[in-house]
Amino acid sequence: QIHLAESGGGSVQAGGSLRLSCVISESEPSNKCIGWFRQGPAKESEGVAAIYPSYGTRSLRPSVADRFTISQDDAKTTVYLQMNSLKPEDTAMYYCTAGGPPGGYCPIDEEYRYNYWGQGTQVTVSS
Repeated sequence: QIHLAESGGGSVQAGGSLRLSCVISESEPSNKCIGWFRQGPAKESEGVAAIYPSYGTRSLRPSVADRFTISQDDAKTTVYLQMNSLKPEDTAMYYCTAGGPPGGYCPIDEEYRYNYWGQGTQVTVSS
């Protein structure tokens, strides 16, 4: 069983930064990908970034790769999403997720693979 708790969302002006945190609680090590997905108003949800904690391998959505960074703490119990140069189109509910295939590759375009989801944290970017 995996529990995910996000924090760090808020309202910022365009060009600002936010760092989202996801605290991971597991009954036993699961070797799953930890991903960030988002769903904006009237939009489909989309994968933003993912990390395989054991190996540190990362996946990033190309449209945010020059602005967002995914990382983890040394204990591998918290995953961060650093978001810089935020744009109004980044406005969305951001969800921390766990799942993905084994082996270290974390696809962010296969949402169905992520079967654990947090409650989400809202990010609002104003122009």
